[in-house]
Amino acid sequence: MKQEYTITVYTENQIGLLNRIAIIFTRRKINIDSLNTSPSEVDSVHRFTIVINETEDVVRKLCRQIEKQVEVLKAYYNTNEEIVWQELAMYKVPTDVIAEKVKVERLLRQYGANAVVIRHDYTVFETSGHREEIDSLMKALEPYGLIEFVRSARVAIIKNSAGFHEKLKEFEAKDAGEKVIENVFLGKQEEVFTM
Repeated sequence: MKQEYTITVYTENQIGLLNRIAIIFTRRKINIDSLNTSPSEVDSVHRFTIVINETEDVVRKLCRQIEKQVEVLKAYYNTNEEIVWQELAMYKVPTDVIAEKVKVERLLRQYGANAVVIRHDYTVFETSGHREEIDSLMKALEPYGLIEFVRSARVAIIKNSAGFHEKLKEFEAKDAGEKVIENVFLGKQEEVFTM
């Protein structure tokens, strides 16, 4: 059964990686609902947060395929119950409506919206929350002349995770064994580290 999954991918920051990851989804005709990239808690490691609506079997295969990319360190997938997540939204509304209508001001307070820019012709508010809350405020503001609306991609933290830096420490703590194998493509010997 299809449901919403959040895929978290830890990577090196390399040019072209985003394109190669997107191609993995394109080849399987899977729509990406949300995509966010950002630095992670580990220096020089970036984090991709990808939201899709698929079956668990398909998501598991996608993660394995993503991990085959050289720059990808690890890919995880989680349901919405296994993560803490938020999205950010900004709303532009006419300033005169805010000044005249007490109901709009109450509505913005109810949703925890904060003013970012106040000009004589428009005011920009921002709020964060789950998609349903953000969409609900957008619908509530439409009758008052909502000029513009934008929502960010999802940001998420896995509930039962000690952080990727702990995984890296575990990986680095393992003794690497050295053995020499021949690279048949280049016709020379290379050192390969095995776990």
